[in-house]
Amino acid sequence: MVAKDAAMHPLITTPALADRLQRGDAPRRLRLFDVTQHLRPTADGRLGVHSARSDHAAAHIPGATYVDLQQDLSDTASPLRFTLPTVPMLEAAFSAAGLSNGDDCVLYSSTSAMWATRVWWMLKSLGFAAQVLDGGLPKWLAEGRPVTTQPERYPPGSFHADPVPGLWADRHEVLRAVGDGTVCTLNALTAAMHAGTAAMGYGRPGHITGSVNVPYPALLADDGCFRPLVELRAAFKGVGALAAPRVICYCGGGIAATMDALALGLLGHDRVAVYDGSLSEWALDPALPMDIGP
Repeated sequence: MVAKDAAMHPLITTPALADRLQRGDAPRRLRLFDVTQHLRPTADGRLGVHSARSDHAAAHIPGATYVDLQQDLSDTASPLRFTLPTVPMLEAAFSAAGLSNGDDCVLYSSTSAMWATRVWWMLKSLGFAAQVLDGGLPKWLAEGRPVTTQPERYPPGSFHADPVPGLWADRHEVLRAVGDGTVCTLNALTAAMHAGTAAMGYGRPGHITGSVNVPYPALLADDGCFRPLVELRAAFKGVGALAAPRVICYCGGGIAATMDALALGLLGHDRVAVYDGSLSEWALDPALPMDIGP
């Protein structure tokens, strides 16, 4: 089994990471990855995604290296932007980034936590227990913790996956779930996007028929950390997700959905999948049902 500790908490606090960095590589080697991307609207109303490599070079947590989610950890041959690569491709990519079985791995973002949770979910599906820095770089900076411009590049690692079934859903499973009371299909986009009153740039407005909505921004407190469990539980219980035997999370491109998936894991729900293609795939096919309205 690749995962060092199946019970490892998905989140690590800024004080805990600072302590881990101070201890160095004892007892296990640490791999710290900045996986930030920038999401910006383009002139035609679509959403453009850009590397944050230059931001990383200007200021990053000491010891961190940058991994480009769009270029390094996505299938660039796919017409969809963040398509999950094959397991061998991911083994090669994580090895090239310097990750090996048995390492400690912490992921962080300087913008939305969704970039870190996406890579966390990818590693989880490969049987590897990583952690996301709760609050990311903004909280680290707000606490006056150090950053550096010193570049870091890890030597190649040796990463071998032990894939966990059921953590990804395709459009066929999502279509079967429409009208299936045992599956909660959960939209992580904003309420306005869910209702179809805000432009999305995915082809059709609205949401997958029958899906409910827990917007990913609502999962975070003002400091950028995940909200207390009592508040998360109320949000997911309110849409029926906690009572559903299976939950399929989706968003625009399978990124923000991983924030909902991680939050459900914090609440103990272990029958959760992420629809990788999400609306980037679904909305382009007029045969696949969508609704507008809350």
